[in-house]
Amino acid sequence: MAFGTIEKVSGPLVTASGLSGAKIHEICKVSDKGLIGEIIEIKKGLVSIQVYEETAGIGPGEPVETTGAPLSVELAPGLLTQMFDGIQRPLDTFMSQTESDFLERGVTI
Repeated sequence: MAFGTIEKVSGPLVTASGLSGAKIHEICKVSDKGLIGEIIEIKKGLVSIQVYEETAGIGPGEPVETTGAPLSVELAPGLLTQMFDGIQRPLDTFMSQTESDFLERGVTI
């Protein structure tokens, strides 16, 4: 895992520095909110991250952490009987634990 800092935010695209050893397609946690993103470009010490959640309210200077793993799907029998969002968070589990129909940013289950 590597730790870096956000340099720029442009919609769902975040540019970060200080992530030495980062790899293309590696998953990152962006800002203190822990937003899920994927490294899509590494160029001259800067890393471009596609964030899969709303980036409103985050900005330069906030932390970024790599996970050391690519985005992946866990294949198991439950995959056919449950509902998931785009990054495989189980929606049934979330809805049974909260009173909301909406996921908050950065939620992990």
